[in-house]
Amino acid sequence: MSSIDSSVVTPSSHANAATLAAALIRNVDHVALAREPRAPLYDSASGAVSAGTAAQKLGAGYDVLAPGKRSCPYHYHLAQEEMFVILEGQGSLRVAGEMLPVRAGDVVFIPPGPAYPHQFINTSDAPMKYLSISTQERPEICYYPDSDKLGAFADGHSLRQRRGDALDYWDGEP
Repeated sequence: MSSIDSSVVTPSSHANAATLAAALIRNVDHVALAREPRAPLYDSASGAVSAGTAAQKLGAGYDVLAPGKRSCPYHYHLAQEEMFVILEGQGSLRVAGEMLPVRAGDVVFIPPGPAYPHQFINTSDAPMKYLSISTQERPEICYYPDSDKLGAFADGHSLRQRRGDALDYWDGEP
């Protein structure tokens, strides 16, 4: 038996519930996905789960990784911590030079720093679906060991370059 008095539920509280739900709840079945193929190794579809929510320090994405493909370049973050929840399928987590099997139900934790460069690879013949959850620290710097690139990201700014292309501090200054 419910302990909630139905006479207390008013039309205005229904409107408040709808406002709260819009700010706090998302369903991955309704996330618009954008496919990002880059033959021959990469093919995934991703969508922002947390966009437009009340989240202030966390971001979430929904990813669908095609069979036999990689998610994104092997990388690590200097600021953001990440967590991945494998919802469906299986594959491998390439991390710190190792290949670790992952499957539906697994939760993967990746702290920031050079000890944990990471990348998902779908080693199966079915899509691998997962949530990507991260802290949203900005500015953020990512390093890509396979290509020796650095990426710097801040609100309104994005820069990627190879370390060998670094400029002198005084380059171009009067």
